[in-house]
Amino acid sequence: MLNFDEIEAWIADDPDTATQAEIRDLVTAAQVGDEVASADLADRFNGTLTFGTAGLRGQLGGGPNRMNRAVVIRAAAGLVAYLKETVGPDFHLVVGHDARYGSKQFAQDTAAIAVAAGGRASLFDRALPTPVTAFALRHLNADAAVVVTASHNPPQDNGYKVYLGGRAVTDSGQGAQIVPPADKDIFTAIKAVPSVASVEMAESGWETLSDEIVEAYLSRVTSLIPAGEKNLRIVLTSMHGVGGETCLAALNRAGFNDVHLVAEQHDPNPDFPTVTFPNPEEPGALDLSFALAQKVDADIILANDPDADRCSAAIRDPKSANGWRQLSGDEVGSLLGEQAASKYAGDSAALLANSIVSSQLLEQIAKHHGVSYKATLTGFKWISRVDGLVFGYEEALGYCVDPGFVRDKDGISACLQLATMAADRKADGSNLQDALDDLARRHGLYATAPLSIRVSDLSLIQQGMANLRKGELTELAGSPLASVVDLSEGSAELPPTDGLIFRTERGDRVVARPSGTEPKLKCYLETIVEVPEGACMCGIREEATKRLEQMKLDMRAALGI
Repeated sequence: MLNFDEIEAWIADDPDTATQAEIRDLVTAAQVGDEVASADLADRFNGTLTFGTAGLRGQLGGGPNRMNRAVVIRAAAGLVAYLKETVGPDFHLVVGHDARYGSKQFAQDTAAIAVAAGGRASLFDRALPTPVTAFALRHLNADAAVVVTASHNPPQDNGYKVYLGGRAVTDSGQGAQIVPPADKDIFTAIKAVPSVASVEMAESGWETLSDEIVEAYLSRVTSLIPAGEKNLRIVLTSMHGVGGETCLAALNRAGFNDVHLVAEQHDPNPDFPTVTFPNPEEPGALDLSFALAQKVDADIILANDPDADRCSAAIRDPKSANGWRQLSGDEVGSLLGEQAASKYAGDSAALLANSIVSSQLLEQIAKHHGVSYKATLTGFKWISRVDGLVFGYEEALGYCVDPGFVRDKDGISACLQLATMAADRKADGSNLQDALDDLARRHGLYATAPLSIRVSDLSLIQQGMANLRKGELTELAGSPLASVVDLSEGSAELPPTDGLIFRTERGDRVVARPSGTEPKLKCYLETIVEVPEGACMCGIREEATKRLEQMKLDMRAALGI
């Protein structure tokens, strides 16, 4: 039942007239019996948007269960209280933002709260890629950073991502996203904020960050690859996000001057008009890139998600209907992992890491080159803080190629590394598909595929996981199950999380888990096919595809949703 006194109190404490009016209109409609308005209000006031290891992320709008100025001001006040307690009153906070609705205002509010509390705040003067803020945190030796972004979420969402560094974190997690117990401690401080009106906000006093930091970032990422002009024709899309200008500048400075932009998607646009979801993983997201690549006879397609912390790529494929094939996150991760492992070959102190839902091939690559390996929980907050990390990735298009300077996924530096590899292969008369085939001949073909089920009723996710835990699944693609591991029980290597790992006698694997950022239940499928000497890779890949398709059917049936 709606508590109109609670709703009126929220309206009175909301500093934004637009969201005040939004809630008042719903109240008026609900009070005359509008069931849709009543349901909307009930959802908006169904608790508070929870602050966790992903910070905040949710739909824009009025109310405590939405992203708005009132919620962000409370979050910033809680973060500032945490920093004053753990670091001291002279804490230093870096603040960046993307180009989504509300992002600039949320960032300014955060800087204003930090300054009013006596801290030092450095605020970027324009929308920039998330990796630039992550770089600035370490470059300036700041104590924390905030990026206002919802990454690749739908247009109606926004988010608030927090990193700790400087004096707040002194181990290998310095510069990485927050993990427990910091998230809980910050959330406790947020809940202790009595009201938005009680939060002091300065009208000025923060530092402005602009081209100097961007220049330092570009100098760093371009220093990672050999200088000189490179013969590679690239199609580049920024998916209506903030990465276009910075990624193009990085490519040009690195010697890639034959770059063709997907003009319709190059400039930031918070409506993301040409895509259903602004995520390179989603079907149709690269259609404009495919068309342009055909037109200009490109060698490779490179794509960033809207905040440019992810990188996707596509290569020529004459068997595909449009002549192009998008590489999976695991394929790109394996290529970049091979590149890193070759560089550090024989150095056991150097370590490759990926999440447990990513391909097991990276471990084999590490063993082959004599470097160390570690599997982590899903999320770059875990991957990026591993001791000795020289390269880390997650199958969801996230790659960390320079952890000493950007301790998070970075789609721009990953684009540079992948483009360099493609250019080197082209110079040798081969291509990235040949590079993938070389890995398969050495280690076997590790083929992966996702099964992602988006729901409108969140209870279906838990129902699906409960169905899997019944134990009725006994085989996958005709191979009996050899083991089932329930990740909720935890282990010596991994803390507890909601997930299941199924392995078959043939060596196939499925990891099932709820998404941490979207209303999805996700299954990560992997099959391993031996490659006999002299075997045709086409036949091997067809066999793997058939296995994966059958595994999808088996998992859908077992999920029962």
